[in-house]
Amino acid sequence: MIIDINNVSWDRGDKTILHKIDWQVRNGEHWCLLGLNGSGKTTLLNMINGYIWPTDGKMSVLGQTFGEFDLRELRKRIGWVSTSLQQKLYGSETALKIVLSGKFATIGLYDQTDEEDLNKAESLLRSLGCAALITRTYDTLSQGERQRVLIARALMASPKLLILDEPCTGLDVFAREQLLHMITAVAEQKEAPTIVYVTHHVEEILPCFSKTLLIKDGQVFAAKETADVLTSATMSEFFGVPVQIERQLGRNWLSVKGDLWN
Repeated sequence: MIIDINNVSWDRGDKTILHKIDWQVRNGEHWCLLGLNGSGKTTLLNMINGYIWPTDGKMSVLGQTFGEFDLRELRKRIGWVSTSLQQKLYGSETALKIVLSGKFATIGLYDQTDEEDLNKAESLLRSLGCAALITRTYDTLSQGERQRVLIARALMASPKLLILDEPCTGLDVFAREQLLHMITAVAEQKEAPTIVYVTHHVEEILPCFSKTLLIKDGQVFAAKETADVLTSATMSEFFGVPVQIERQLGRNWLSVKGDLWN
């Protein structure tokens, strides 16, 4: 079991942010985590990465039960790409050094690397279409280029779990489609990690994400096969407004029916 969450709640002060979450992710599954802003997605991710602890319930990640394992070591086995991580990186570092730092799950490269590490980092960058970026500094990269470098960084330690937290934020439609194509290629690799893709855009749910978790108001709304989740009826109930889901070229597209202000 990659992620095993049982009856987990998390309170902040007198407010419950997550309420009795049950969610299991098995090895080899690729999940989409879908929810609107404020639904509890980020809190759940912080918990999976061991930055916060459940108020109630039990959970384990990569077979390690919380409270019985050094979570600093656990994080080295999880690749995480997020907007918050982008803001912490040093803009003066080269793309190559940023990827190398992924081996140690550190902000900045302080540990010794060897030729094998360098070869792997360069190989990852090339495989993700970033060969021209190897010597460029992070602050000179476009948003799309930065996201690809961060995914290479996340893969540097050969993680068992890869979490992509809204990786298409800030991208234009063409950069978004390039990134989604690259994510599909990563998912289809023979030794691919289990991927959790987080978004609030239905059209970003790729065919490789065969399962979807819908989270709403800090609770699980649905957790099952993507094909069973992405229906007009289910998504209308989930969003609380009438929507239409249309399937084109293997992807699902959402449109709002009627006037949201009436």
